[in-house]
Amino acid sequence: MILTGPRIEEEHAAGRIVITPFRADAVNPNSYNYRLGSTVKSFDATTRSWLALELPEEGYVLAPGRMYLGHTEEVIGSDTYAMSLIGRSSMGRLGLFLQVSADLGHTTSCHRWTLEMVATRPLRIYPGMTVGQVSFWQNQGRVRPTPALYARFNEPHESAIGDRL
Repeated sequence: MILTGPRIEEEHAAGRIVITPFRADAVNPNSYNYRLGSTVKSFDATTRSWLALELPEEGYVLAPGRMYLGHTEEVIGSDTYAMSLIGRSSMGRLGLFLQVSADLGHTTSCHRWTLEMVATRPLRIYPGMTVGQVSFWQNQGRVRPTPALYARFNEPHESAIGDRL
């Protein structure tokens, strides 16, 4: 069962959903709009490493066909609900694919989420721009907290698998 916008507001006020900072104008009928944080990482094939950059106020142009890692500006989480972080249709129509493969936020995780971003054309992004939405889902059954592998990070973080693939 997905939570409605008014229920997200109620659960946030009760402390069962964490969204910091919270903006009432970001609440949708059944989701909450999140913003892009200030740091983006891109993979440098020459050095075989991820390079971090701070997004300038004038923005940064994503190159088509490359994957970037960003992060949410907001700290988002819940000990009660599972989360699904997805892109907004308005950004998808501009050619930005967000959370291409990993959109599930586990119950008990609370942090700034790493965002997978792929642009289909040159696209300028800005720190603080609204890029996606998070929905909250009622769990059925007992919640078993998962080890906090990625939940420890508040900046974009690359795969723990590394180059073993």
